[in-house]
Amino acid sequence: MITVELVKMLRRPRTWVIIAMLVALPTLVAVLLAVTDLGPQPGTGPPFLSAVLTDGTLFPLAALGVVLPLFLPIAVAVLGGDAIAGESQTGTLRYLLLRPVGRTWLLLAKLVTVIAFVLMAVLVVASVSYVEGRLLLGRSTAAGTVSLSGSTLTPEQVAGRTALALTYVVVCMLGVAAVALFFSTVTTSSVGAALGTIGLLIASTVLLGLDAAQALHPFLPTRYWLSFVDLFRDPILTRDVVRGLLVQLSYLVVFGLAAWASFTTKDIDD
Repeated sequence: MITVELVKMLRRPRTWVIIAMLVALPTLVAVLLAVTDLGPQPGTGPPFLSAVLTDGTLFPLAALGVVLPLFLPIAVAVLGGDAIAGESQTGTLRYLLLRPVGRTWLLLAKLVTVIAFVLMAVLVVASVSYVEGRLLLGRSTAAGTVSLSGSTLTPEQVAGRTALALTYVVVCMLGVAAVALFFSTVTTSSVGAALGTIGLLIASTVLLGLDAAQALHPFLPTRYWLSFVDLFRDPILTRDVVRGLLVQLSYLVVFGLAAWASFTTKDIDD
């Protein structure tokens, strides 16, 4: 079942259109930074956008910082929202359930498919951005890459921390995937499920800007998304990274179980 869903996801043109759109914005940013030379200077502006002007090997992280706050979550919300609701909307859900697999396995296959999409999208964006950074922006010096703290990182350290950052971004989207999957089980409209997920993320972003909601800030899903920046400080600041992982895993467990409870008791004929 998981293999079937993965193949279905890879064969859909929508998958590749979404990935192309995710790649397009960082590409535009790289071209503008290279052509106009109007980006923030080192020590000013967003950390990665200023650092990549002197070291293009960091551009994959800047690219993730560009797509993570908005475009990647929307993509995950669309795919996750379509997972069950889309099948119900087109009338294919009852036929899927005629196969000798339970609802739990079908739900798990849908979740794994969304996670696989996130992993693939992150890797494609990072790979393309790395090439663009090396071709269009600055290169690291022989001494190594300068961290956001001003110290020098060896190529091995940069590679290791980049891998950790990519993993962190994938984990950040696990919570979004679980929320979208839950909404997908309680409605027959894939658009409604996606909008419900996006609405929750917008509410989280709005609450982060309100001092009156400060007690809720540590528990909001969007609070720690950009904390992967701390992996490129020296020494690494792990506090927000660890908190971000715990928050996303909590959303994965809570909404994953809610999706399971909703789907396993759902009347497919309604």
